[in-house]
Amino acid sequence: MLELIEAEVRVLGTLMEKEATTPEYYPLSLNALLNGCNQKSNRYPVVNYDAEVVEGALEGLRQKGLALFVTGNGRVDKYAQRISETFNLGRRESAVLCTLILRGPQTLGEIKDRSERMFSFGDLSETERTLERLAEWEGGALVKKLPRQPGQKEARYAHLLSGEAAVEAAAEPGNAGAAPGRLTQLEQEVHALRLELDDLRQRFEALETQLR
Repeated sequence: MLELIEAEVRVLGTLMEKEATTPEYYPLSLNALLNGCNQKSNRYPVVNYDAEVVEGALEGLRQKGLALFVTGNGRVDKYAQRISETFNLGRRESAVLCTLILRGPQTLGEIKDRSERMFSFGDLSETERTLERLAEWEGGALVKKLPRQPGQKEARYAHLLSGEAAVEAAAEPGNAGAAPGRLTQLEQEVHALRLELDDLRQRFEALETQLR
């Protein structure tokens, strides 16, 4: 089974997310991918990679058959994910796996809510069935249900792309990450709104160019 390093996991998850949520800008340029990896919203943990780290992760993913370099005629190189093709993932499976990749171990309800932009699950049962399929995936489990820890009301799920050792570490008490303070939460919300505004601006400019 694959055991990806942290940077490979973040790059792969970012490619999966952007393909589903902003397909008009996909495949991604290196700069767009770098910005996506370093987002402060919808990411756990928050990272601050440089271009060299992302390029190294892309090469590692390419060698594992999980990423593809796309070169245009005289245009900037772009990058795409291939995990959906390699593992024959459907939209449900891709949405759930991507959410776990980008945001760490989560409860069933959190996974359902946070994957909304990639796939809208009808209810928790549909989300749970998807997780069960991923846990029994042909060729090796892709996710795992973690033991419920003291103080937790619900069990959490985690991806297995970094191996069992990483999952066991995430399951240890205190490693799930403390809830953000109010100021941090507001900063994250403002950052998310700015990203959405930038996205709307790019869409408007693209539409304006088409209408000229």
